[in-house]
Amino acid sequence: MSLENSELKIGGQTFKGAWIAVVLAIGSTIGGGVWTASSLYSRLEAVEAISVPDITPLQESITLIQQELEANDVSQLQGKLAELGVNLKTIAEQQEKLLLISDKVSDMEQKVIAMQTTVQKAELVVGQVEEFDGEVDVMKREIQDLWDGLDFLSNPLN
Repeated sequence: MSLENSELKIGGQTFKGAWIAVVLAIGSTIGGGVWTASSLYSRLEAVEAISVPDITPLQESITLIQQELEANDVSQLQGKLAELGVNLKTIAEQQEKLLLISDKVSDMEQKVIAMQTTVQKAELVVGQVEEFDGEVDVMKREIQDLWDGLDFLSNPLN
């Protein structure tokens, strides 16, 4: 059964094929809009339920702190704060340099590990070459012995 051949009768009205898909699409869109509006409304209710605390005690505390700062002559602290700021900047710059060095050390460690792996592979290859070289020497010696034997057989009086 295809969508083109399907029919739907609602209230004496007959809907065919693509109209069913259109109605379903519109219905799902409306349903999604209702769900989104409901979710937004729930969030707004949650925000409205939050009560704002009384900030009068905080304002009094801030006023007292301001009075104490004025009484302690904060202007003398400005020089020390400036020096501290410079020191903090220097420390931050040095820390950035150390982080770069740390990254370089990590890169070098990885390169050293790669080199060690390469050296191990090279040692294995050298061992195999030495073994092959030994086998070739044995073959050369055997071939030379065969030639010597053939030379002796071809001229036994020598």
